[in-house]
Amino acid sequence: MRTQRLDFPGAEGHTLSARLDEPDGAPLAYALFAHCFTCGKDIKAASRLAAALAEEGIATLRFDFTGLGDSEGDFGNTGFRSNVADLIAAAGFMRDSGRPVRIMVGHSLGGAAVIAAAGDIPECRAVCSIGAPFEAHHVLEHLGDKREEIERSGEAEVNLGGQTFRIGRSFITETLNHDQASRIADLRRPLLVMHAPLDEVVPVREARRIFETAKHPKSYISLDDADHLLTRAADARYAATLIAAWAARYLPEAEQGGG
Repeated sequence: MRTQRLDFPGAEGHTLSARLDEPDGAPLAYALFAHCFTCGKDIKAASRLAAALAEEGIATLRFDFTGLGDSEGDFGNTGFRSNVADLIAAAGFMRDSGRPVRIMVGHSLGGAAVIAAAGDIPECRAVCSIGAPFEAHHVLEHLGDKREEIERSGEAEVNLGGQTFRIGRSFITETLNHDQASRIADLRRPLLVMHAPLDEVVPVREARRIFETAKHPKSYISLDDADHLLTRAADARYAATLIAAWAARYLPEAEQGGG
């Protein structure tokens, strides 16, 4: 496996930092990975999943959303809508470079984002969510009592995942008022829902709502005793192996070496 550092312009013009993990030989297909809320492309779940997918022959682009990790921009003024727009920009970058995204994989809020973005990425053939919430506004629970201060004063400092962010009112506005149920029902692509039954961050009932709202073809795989962040390497590898096997059915024959 080899890893290439890349940069591309995000939806708002900021330079976004990315890594492309590729197999040693010609890839079977290209995937686009969306990380969890306030995480980044280099979090263990993202790097391990991308590496495991590459070992299965699927080259995977992972990147930092606007304002996170090594990407430019102000995270506090972004939101779910911005994440979706950045995913569409990332797919456009891959398309323009002759590497069309066939598979979209999202972890936690990133799972909701890939579902929302897929409709604007015509070359995408399959979508997978891992530990994803049904609605994007689920993440606003992490703001706790600070949400009232943000809505009253316009912004506030919030500790999220051990980091302090200055969150503006636009973050809340951007994350509300999304008809995610319609996006799931109208996905028009095979959907794989993966979730751990004991997930303490995003309850497994969220996966049930996604699965019941989605239309066929759809599949569900339990991640057994994995935690939300897939901190054990074996859990990330298990998920990636199953994603690759499931997605192979939906890849163009030419990209699988068939004829």
